[in-house]
Amino acid sequence: MNSKINSYINSYTNASPLAVFRIGFGLMMLYSILRFWNKGWIYTLYIEPKFHFKYYGFEWVRDLGDFTYILFVICIISSIFITIGYKYRFSMILFFLSFTYIELIDKTTYLNHYYFISILSFLMIFLPANAYFSVDNILKKKSYKEIPKWSIDCIKLLLSIVYFYSGLAKINTDWLLNAMPLKLWLPSKYDLPLIGETFMQQEWVHYFMSWGGMLYDLSIPFLLLYKKTRIIGFVLVIFFHLFTGVLFPIGMFPYIMIVGSLIFFDYTVHEKIIKWIQKIIEPIKKQFKIEENIKEEKIIIKNRKIVLSIISVFFVIQLFLPFRYLLYPSELFWSEEGYRFSWRVMLVEKIGYTTFKIKSKNSESYFYVNNEEFLTSFQEKQMSFQPDFILEYAHYLGDYYLSKGYGRVEVYAESYVSLNGRTNKRFINSEVDLYKEKESFKNKKWIIPIDDEIKGF
Repeated sequence: MNSKINSYINSYTNASPLAVFRIGFGLMMLYSILRFWNKGWIYTLYIEPKFHFKYYGFEWVRDLGDFTYILFVICIISSIFITIGYKYRFSMILFFLSFTYIELIDKTTYLNHYYFISILSFLMIFLPANAYFSVDNILKKKSYKEIPKWSIDCIKLLLSIVYFYSGLAKINTDWLLNAMPLKLWLPSKYDLPLIGETFMQQEWVHYFMSWGGMLYDLSIPFLLLYKKTRIIGFVLVIFFHLFTGVLFPIGMFPYIMIVGSLIFFDYTVHEKIIKWIQKIIEPIKKQFKIEENIKEEKIIIKNRKIVLSIISVFFVIQLFLPFRYLLYPSELFWSEEGYRFSWRVMLVEKIGYTTFKIKSKNSESYFYVNNEEFLTSFQEKQMSFQPDFILEYAHYLGDYYLSKGYGRVEVYAESYVSLNGRTNKRFINSEVDLYKEKESFKNKKWIIPIDDEIKGF
């Protein structure tokens, strides 16, 4: 067993797939950040709000006001450097830190693909993605045509986890037996050309897409891994992500996954891509009189044991973190305890209405809070059905009114939530003073259980 592991660790393969992946990743990130800036989301999501919801354990992360734009500038510059392979390791660290810091400013903006970009950029710090076809090669006058096989397989494994776990998450009674929440979403797509009025309204289409989505996610890693089915798998990747991109506002995620899936192809495909890029940049090389004269050598991974140990721990976390919900007795989709960071993509449609009552301990007087005074409409929507948001906001309100001289205060929540088309149910125990409750990884007993069970993974 050990001999097989050592043999695998010491095996080498062509470096071009990782080089193409680096270029694709850098370009996708560059466009994504510029798109985010152009839409004005930096201001509306990070600067305009008076209050930011924090991840547990990361309350120390502060918003930077107008200086938030600097973080995005750092992301832009590092994306460019990653693309061309200039000061790659430093650029990758810089991108990971700046992008992840932005995401930690406010968990209201959490999306599965933002999380994916953070963990992928962390992983890429330890991979020799600049070994071949990079500016670093030109500056050092060294190129490494072959790299350790595991450095490419790491990317394949991470993509496979994302797909396969997304498929496992879809094996639940709401998704498969009730076609929820697609049954709620698809009829609103009546304005789509050709298929809007005829197909999106049909119940069989809702079930077909629910089951199809589950089967796609579960099978696509295997279709891409095996050479005989790889073309079929990649065609499905293109169709699935472009189609879902048309149906739902999920930004750049479809294109990131399409470009990322290219890494499953043989190096001959990537060599052709690199030759095509070389033709494009040839005039630039002539203009700046860039002479390569690069010597090919065999790459040596510095501190290999440490690198492999970090990567191993990384993947152990990725394999087990999505199952932490099993530690909680509550219904996952209802309480969302253990829901984030588990590749549960578009499985829930929750609508909530939550108001807060501030009561003075020194008297019987109380009043209700106008959430619009403290939260943006987007923040209020997210807060209304997520318990950790509700608790954090309750503490913010308690601190605020305490500082305004209201004396000792109590904070109560009147909250009603609808899950996947079910009727509104009371969500939070309205008799619990949330100002006394502390955030932790423990089960939140003040969430009122739903009188229904969603069976599945």
